[in-house]
Amino acid sequence: MFIGHFGVALAAKKIAPRTSLGTLVMAAQLVDLLWPIFLLLGVERVIIAPGTTAVTPLDFISYPFSHSLLADFGWACLFAGVYKIIKHDSRGAVCLWFVVMSHWILDAISHQPDLPLYPGSSTYVGLGLWNSRFWTILIEGAIFLLATKVYARTTHPRDRIGTSAFRAFIAILMFFYLLNIFGPPPPNEKAIAFSALGMWLFVVWAYWLDRHRLVGPPPQRAILTPLGFFPDGPPAA
Repeated sequence: MFIGHFGVALAAKKIAPRTSLGTLVMAAQLVDLLWPIFLLLGVERVIIAPGTTAVTPLDFISYPFSHSLLADFGWACLFAGVYKIIKHDSRGAVCLWFVVMSHWILDAISHQPDLPLYPGSSTYVGLGLWNSRFWTILIEGAIFLLATKVYARTTHPRDRIGTSAFRAFIAILMFFYLLNIFGPPPPNEKAIAFSALGMWLFVVWAYWLDRHRLVGPPPQRAILTPLGFFPDGPPAA
């Protein structure tokens, strides 16, 4: 999945309101942020094989350190633990642990059976949602749109940036999602790694836009009337 992972981050803001959206996005995409580093180091492998699934031309040959269940459990504990030490926010740390682990669960739904249980495992998991482009877009799109609504209701803009940056964030994510599905395959494996590193830009963007939004519903407007000040107008007679 792609925007499905971002959807988890957006929805998690309701559970961990003190945690920045940037941190939540980093947690949701942590293993995909680490994956291109392992690719460039040569310890994990992917090949371009158009037709391997209906959604992606990538065949994930080996990624035990970024995408195995045991590895993701370790990354989740490390990420949540560091956050707890720095922020002293137990609720946020627990939420982040689940957000990191959600990546493996969503990938297990989407991928072919290529997710190992642990490095060196001969058992691979994957339900193959990516074999259907229609169901992938329907399910992942529903997750993302519902989560976007949850975040929009959990927070409100403190200024115009809080509105425009959030809308652009959602629009750009959807653009790249559709481009990945309907666009041409990448030219080579190294291009995959470098483009995947660009995911860090969305983390920075999420930190920035979240600084321009406040948790809670927008304040009621006080309107001056001949009867006095009333939020959003005078009461009905």
